[in-house]
Amino acid sequence: MLIRKPADIPSSEITPKAVYQNRRQFMATAAAAGAVAFAGNLLSPLRAEAETKLTTVKSPLSTPGVTPTSYNDITSYNNYYEFGTDKGDPSRNAGKLKTYPWTVSVEGLVKTKKTFGIEDLIKLRPQEERVYRFRCVEAWSMVIPWVGYSLSEFINLCDPLPSAKYVQFLSLDDPKQMPEIGESGIHPPYSEGLRMDEAMHPLTLLTFGLYGQTLPNQDGAPVRVVVPWKYGFKSGKAIVKVKFVAKQPATTWNDLAPNEYGFYSNVNPNVDHPRWSQKTERVIGAPIFHQRQATLMFNGYGDQVASLYNGMDLKKYY
Repeated sequence: MLIRKPADIPSSEITPKAVYQNRRQFMATAAAAGAVAFAGNLLSPLRAEAETKLTTVKSPLSTPGVTPTSYNDITSYNNYYEFGTDKGDPSRNAGKLKTYPWTVSVEGLVKTKKTFGIEDLIKLRPQEERVYRFRCVEAWSMVIPWVGYSLSEFINLCDPLPSAKYVQFLSLDDPKQMPEIGESGIHPPYSEGLRMDEAMHPLTLLTFGLYGQTLPNQDGAPVRVVVPWKYGFKSGKAIVKVKFVAKQPATTWNDLAPNEYGFYSNVNPNVDHPRWSQKTERVIGAPIFHQRQATLMFNGYGDQVASLYNGMDLKKYY
């Protein structure tokens, strides 16, 4: 298995901070110094579209009382094996991913197959800024101000049939743009899935941005799903296909290591990963003496989502 628990070190020690600076600020400085050509090379990991502002409204579904992780940490400390297995690899290697034009096809148990352009999806509903806790199965966490709208809005537009009990998300599979896709140990295309009631829950977010801007490539551009009460790998990135199916779909990590990564993958401090504890987590970007904190059941969203799993053994259905 390539996935591993990261060392307790700040991301600033992994990747040079300058690589992830705001592009406009950097370019202004570089121009004043007469170093535009150098700046262009240095900033290659950041795509131009990352500057695009999204018009957002504040969401009542945001998590209160939390401080967002810095943009630098969110965009420089990533799991995205199609671009490399080290935390700094995605920000270095994802810059060449072409995210426009982009389409998402809808297939399976629906009244009519459909295809949506990314611009149509963005305009479908007002974009909400939702500050969510984000918890990785490797026992680290962030707080991210995502931008999007409830996935249920998109699902309603897809007209799934009553026989559809699950929804599957398939990510881009393009070795030319994803240099590590054949070397990472995962089997492309990346696949994830949710039960329909999970997908329709208002917290489940169809996501197009963070910090008021379109998603950087390394964070799942141009469209991803965010399920805040589940471990991060459940939130598929760079989605190109959505399928409505009757039976539980195959998902990438569950297929690769079912003893380590269950289909549900709800954040549960009482179920350890076979190779490390889930009882605590390291908060990325927090002061060194305050990084370690207790893991919350359902990542702190139990009041909203625990009823989805009434009667289920959450140690068996992990």
